Amino acid sequence: MRIILCLVVLSFFAFIPAGYGLAAGEAVGAFTRYTTVREDNLYDVARRFDVGIVELLAANPNIDPWMPTEGSELAVPTVHVLPEIRKGIVINLSALRLFYFGDDGKVLTFPIGIGREGWQTPVGTAKIVAKKKNPEWRPPPSIRKENPDLPEVFPAGEDNPLGDYAMYLGWSGVLIHSTNRPYGVGKRSSHGCIRLYPEDMEVLFKEVKIGTKVTVIDKPYSVGWKDDLLFLEVKHSQNQLDEIAEYKVPVAVSIPEIYDAIRKSAGEEGAGKKGMAEIDWYKVEEAVAKRSGIPTIIGRRI
Repeated sequence: MRIILCLVVLSFFAFIPAGYGLAAGEAVGAFTRYTTVREDNLYDVARRFDVGIVELLAANPNIDPWMPTEGSELAVPTVHVLPEIRKGIVINLSALRLFYFGDDGKVLTFPIGIGREGWQTPVGTAKIVAKKKNPEWRPPPSIRKENPDLPEVFPAGEDNPLGDYAMYLGWSGVLIHSTNRPYGVGKRSSHGCIRLYPEDMEVLFKEVKIGTKVTVIDKPYSVGWKDDLLFLEVKHSQNQLDEIAEYKVPVAVSIPEIYDAIRKSAGEEGAGKKGMAEIDWYKVEEAVAKRSGIPTIIGRRI
C-alpha cells in the first residue's frame, strides 16, 4: 500500500476516478505529491491518479516517462480551476479535461484524449442526443480512407475503439466514449472524439442524462477563487501539447489576454467581500512561463 499526501490511500493497481464527487467551488481538488518506485512509468501513474499523461509531463519536466528514477518526487496535478461556464458538460481542449456540473451541485472532472492534428475536436455547443452501453462502431468513410483494411463494423468487445460506453453529441463523427487504448487519454490522439479512461467513462455515463448541454472551449488558462485566495492555472496550447507528448520542450508563446482576466477576477470577486485583491504579478509571470498546469496562488483578498 502507498500513502499519498492528502490522505488518499490507493493500492498499486487501483484505478479510482479521482474527479468523482468534488465539492463545488472555483478551485477544486487537493494538492498531491507522489514518490516513484522501481516499477513505475508515468502513464500508469497518471491513470492511477486520474490525470492525463501530458498533464503529468507538463508538471514534471525532465522526468523520463517510461523509466523515471526511483525515488523521484512528482507533483500530481489534482487541483483544477473551474471554467467560467458551469452548466452540463464543459470540455476544455487546451486543458485536456472534461468537467461535468450536475444539477445537485456535484462537480466531476476527468482527463480526456482529443482530436489530433488534422482531426481537431471542434469547439462549440451541442447536447447529448443518445447514450449506448456496449456500442458497435462503424468506421466512417474518412477513417476508412486512412486505413482501408478496417472492418465494416466493430462489434462490442475488447477490440472496439469505443470501449464499453458511448455518448452521442449530434456532431458527425464526434462522440464522448471510453477506449480500449487508455494510453491515448490525456493527449491529442483521436480522430476528433473525446476519449476517457474506461473507469471514468463508466462514472460519467451513469451521471449524464440525454439532453445535457455540452460546451467545447479551447482556453489555456483559468482564474478562480478558493476562499480568500486567487488561483491561476495556465495550460499549453494544443500544438504545445503535441510537443510535450513527444517529450520535447514546447516553444514559449505569450498570452496577453491573461492579465485582463486576472484584473477582472481580482476586482469583481475581491470587491464583493473584503475589498480588492492584492496580486503578486511575479507569481503570475512565473505561472505563465512554466505553464505547469498546477494552480498557483497569485493573490488574496485584502
